[in-house]
Amino acid sequence: MTFFKDFPTPPLPLRSRSARFVPPPWAGAPLYELPAVVHLGEFVSRTPEMVVAVKSADVFSTGCAFSLSWLFRRADQSDEDWADLQHLFFQPGMGIRRGSGKQTGLMFGVEFPDGAKASSGAMGPHVFMERDHQPEPPVLVLNNGGGSGGDDEFSGTGTLWLWPLPPAGELRLVCQWTDFGLEETSLMLDGGALRRAAASVQQYWPV
Repeated sequence: MTFFKDFPTPPLPLRSRSARFVPPPWAGAPLYELPAVVHLGEFVSRTPEMVVAVKSADVFSTGCAFSLSWLFRRADQSDEDWADLQHLFFQPGMGIRRGSGKQTGLMFGVEFPDGAKASSGAMGPHVFMERDHQPEPPVLVLNNGGGSGGDDEFSGTGTLWLWPLPPAGELRLVCQWTDFGLEETSLMLDGGALRRAAASVQQYWPV
């Protein structure tokens, strides 16, 4: 089989190597760091029908990522009402419901000891990616990690990125989800412990 050997192989076109996109520090965790993991294991809210929990924090040099989970179990909802709740549960980041004038999705917030605040619903995701438009700190970004559900319960997970690292003192973590009857509730965390953990962050390679 030598037929095709008589034809020259066309050269590959020259292609420049594209630069890797590096998100700005307020948008997410650094790419090449091994974080220090701080176990938290606390309930932000726990009711007969719903649990919102913060499991741990991955602490980086520029901020920390909280690992979250939430679960809603069925009470006396009809099949129709349960089907309606399914849409609200698995698309919780829809923000302000049209015409209602109020936040109805899954909302998180933080408050630093000096009173500085941030909300996960304050700005759209595109704002966080614009390097030349640095938002005022602190910044809070909720990234949903998916979930599952059935006839009895819905469950979901997510990561909450906080930039920058909190100062020493009490860090207030706030949650609200009015679609599921969860009014504003909060949990106090040790900001100093998170900041101290950053000393154990390891770089993948020497800078």
